[in-house]
Amino acid sequence: MQDANTQQPSSRPRQKKDIHNYSHKELVTLFQELGQPAFRAKQVEEWVWEKNATSFSQMSNLPKSLRAVLEENLTLGGTEELVKQISQDGSRKYLLRYPDGVSVECVGMPTRGKLAVCASSQAGCPMGCAFCATGASGFTRNLTAGEIYEQVMHVRDDFDTRVTSVVLMGQGEPFMNYDAVLSALRKLNSPEGAGIGARHLTVSTCGVIPMIKRFANEPEQFTLAVSLHSAVQRTRDMLMPGVKKYSLLHLYDVMGEYVDKTGRRPTYEYALIKGVNDTEEELASLCDFCRDNLAHVNLIQLNDVKGSKFQPSTEARAQEFVRRLANVGVEATIRNSRGSDIDAACGQLKQNVERMTH
Repeated sequence: MQDANTQQPSSRPRQKKDIHNYSHKELVTLFQELGQPAFRAKQVEEWVWEKNATSFSQMSNLPKSLRAVLEENLTLGGTEELVKQISQDGSRKYLLRYPDGVSVECVGMPTRGKLAVCASSQAGCPMGCAFCATGASGFTRNLTAGEIYEQVMHVRDDFDTRVTSVVLMGQGEPFMNYDAVLSALRKLNSPEGAGIGARHLTVSTCGVIPMIKRFANEPEQFTLAVSLHSAVQRTRDMLMPGVKKYSLLHLYDVMGEYVDKTGRRPTYEYALIKGVNDTEEELASLCDFCRDNLAHVNLIQLNDVKGSKFQPSTEARAQEFVRRLANVGVEATIRNSRGSDIDAACGQLKQNVERMTH
């Protein structure tokens, strides 16, 4: 007779582990357990990270029997492209779905022989910025390092050209998913991965101060961008409620520490919103915040978000910001918004298509 405490075996299928989530050491151990030489780990990593293999059967330099074992026990993750939209400027926006049904958007932006990718670090975003479509959609979950990496590889393969830079400015707050983001950046930077120079890998944060401090201590030369959007506390609190607890004064101090420690120039992102953060008071405060501070200001003329109460500033007002910032020794540029006709520009990433298909 069976003991009453004996548990019956579960009939649910065992969940396979994504091979993207294995470290090199873990892969070596795995192949040792399978009675395979250690160099198999290197071969598999080349297929996973450099060639972006979509099935184990593609790994032609592995024995068939080993490929079968890997297929049975592991997964290559994988993204399903639900929708691709192509902008008049050549940008392409992708709605990608992961095996668990969660979907995110990313954008490929070609310019004169170079290819930049704007990738997401979370599905949705918990920060709730008032002018951003992604924030209005809520938060689903963090992405793994492999899922972030796969977005970049998907764009690379679709354009059939090497990616030269990546910005984590898509859906999500990267510093609320710090470890996975750093792991993805390192793999994108690695010669055994995408081989993209560290200075061409940019993380954009709303200003999560503890993580800015941590980022300053990382050994790589990754680039930092801070979504500022106002140097007046009450305005910033209204626009960016997710970082209310971090004061501008504290942010100013920590950015000074970041520059002193790294010697690198951060970028401040500033979406110009008519009558909200483009007033004389706002401009004077921005000049004060950036003066004597090694920084570049990236002015963005707010992109249209359906249903938003906010309107973009005029071109003339944007030019006035550039001129006045230059007067206090601060370099500023007006960003050329890419992909706005397909809702792929800043603040527009939202899964409209997914809603229509459900």
